[in-house]
Amino acid sequence: MMSSLLKWIVPWEFSWVFLLSFLAICALYLRGSRRLPVSFSRRLSFWTGMAIVYVSLHTYFDYYAEHEFFMHRIQQVLLHHLAPLLLVASYPGTVLRAGLPLAWRARALRPLERSWPWRAATGVLLNPAVATVLFVGFILIWLIPAMQTLAMLDWRIYRFMNWSMMLSGLSYWWLVLDHRPRPPGRMTPGVRVLSPAITMSPQILAGAIVTFSKSDLYPIFEICGRAFTFNVLTGQLVGGVIMWVPAALIESIGGLLALRQWVRLSRNGRIKSKRQLQLERRLG
Repeated sequence: MMSSLLKWIVPWEFSWVFLLSFLAICALYLRGSRRLPVSFSRRLSFWTGMAIVYVSLHTYFDYYAEHEFFMHRIQQVLLHHLAPLLLVASYPGTVLRAGLPLAWRARALRPLERSWPWRAATGVLLNPAVATVLFVGFILIWLIPAMQTLAMLDWRIYRFMNWSMMLSGLSYWWLVLDHRPRPPGRMTPGVRVLSPAITMSPQILAGAIVTFSKSDLYPIFEICGRAFTFNVLTGQLVGGVIMWVPAALIESIGGLLALRQWVRLSRNGRIKSKRQLQLERRLG
């Protein structure tokens, strides 16, 4: 039993970069949560999201994701939808910032945030239109059979695929679950609620196409060697349903969380009318 457990814990492809980065983020959060009051629900959301990221990328689960289409779709839904949603829903920014030593924040973090490369990068990646296009685009791009084949044959492209899915998920949910009004938030509360309904539509369509396909769209998994003895079309059908139903459910939950923030802002009187905004601009 112990050997089978170790088999799952031991990484399929070990990465020092991933491990050190993961441990650094965990250490910062632990240090920050001792300095700031953080609710149990936020802690649970953060650590669950981090656990999903680790299991998806740095355990033997990754072997099955590389050798079975439906397992690969589970991995992508976890990395692109669930883990980013949980991490952003924990609102970890202030906690991670508090985890940094004061000298690091003063000498490194603040100058970095004021630098033009940082502002340019965040201005592009956290632009609502860009983040939304990347969120949907990376799902569809990596579903193209030719792109999937490239990712499976080159470990560098494979890792880029996984990280592009996760980072696009983080930037998108960061905008949708923003607890501030606009401005300074980049989306209006109403758009945040509607956005998941818009982004899930092409994903549902793509999932339906894969689900009802009568041919093997991804023969690369046959070349790599399938992990299970599933019928090819059955495994493909299961993979299509995974990106169709669970992914849409997770996005619906994200929309409900955005709705809760909208209600909270409205109740606290923090949503300003267009007339108020125009008046402030004139006075400002």
